[in-house]
Amino acid sequence: MVFGKKNVEEIKMADTKIWVCTSDSCNCWVRDNFKSKDATKCPMCNSEMEMTSKELQIIHNHSVAE
Repeated sequence: MVFGKKNVEEIKMADTKIWVCTSDSCNCWVRDNFKSKDATKCPMCNSEMEMTSKELQIIHNHSVAE
């Protein structure tokens, strides 16, 4: 018998829409499906944010109806 061997789940990655702060002094970003509705201001520094994409681990936001 082998003890301590755990089944390792594969981490699923996908190209994800994100919003990135445009300020040079701020490195904040937020997933599109986790942002506040119609919010284009950075939650950290209140600068404008722009949409882009990034390869990230898939995370489902169950509080938002898709």
